Amino acid sequence: MIKLIRIDDRLVHGQVAFTWTPALGVDCLIVANDKAAKDDFLKMTMGLAKPPNTKLVIKSLQDSIAILNDEKYRNLKILLLVNCVKDACTIAGAVAAITSINFGGIRGKEGSRPISKAIAVTDEDIVLIKEMLEKGIELEVRQVPTDTKQMIQSLI
Repeated sequence: MIKLIRIDDRLVHGQVAFTWTPALGVDCLIVANDKAAKDDFLKMTMGLAKPPNTKLVIKSLQDSIAILNDEKYRNLKILLLVNCVKDACTIAGAVAAITSINFGGIRGKEGSRPISKAIAVTDEDIVLIKEMLEKGIELEVRQVPTDTKQMIQSLI
C-alpha cells in the first residue's frame, strides 16, 4: 500500500527518515529514479540515510511502476520518493493507486520560480501539475507531516 508519494529532489534524507517514515508507519522506502538506480555511490549514501528496520528499494522509474502495480507488494507500507514533477506525473499516470502527491522539496534552478519556501517550479512543471489536477489527483505542499497542507493550486 502506498502511504505517500513525495517529490523531493534530495530523495532520502533526514526529514524523510526521522519525520515522514515514523509518522506514516512505513516499512519500505522506494526511490523511483533512473539515475540513482544506476549509481552505486548514491545507493550507498541513501542506504546510510534510511531509518533502521526500513527496507530501501532503489529502482528505475519503469521498474518502480512494475513494483507498485504488482499484487505481491500490496502488504508493504510504502513511501515512494521521486525527485521531480515529471517523474511524479509519469508514475501517477501508470499507477491507479496514486490519488495524492506531496511536494516536499524542489530547489530552484535556471528557469524555475519559487511558489513556497521549499518548492520552485518551471513552466513545464506547471503544465504537468495542471494535468494531474485535472485528473483529480490531490497535490499538496508540506515539508514535514506536522505542517498544514497547502494545496498547490493556491500557490501557482
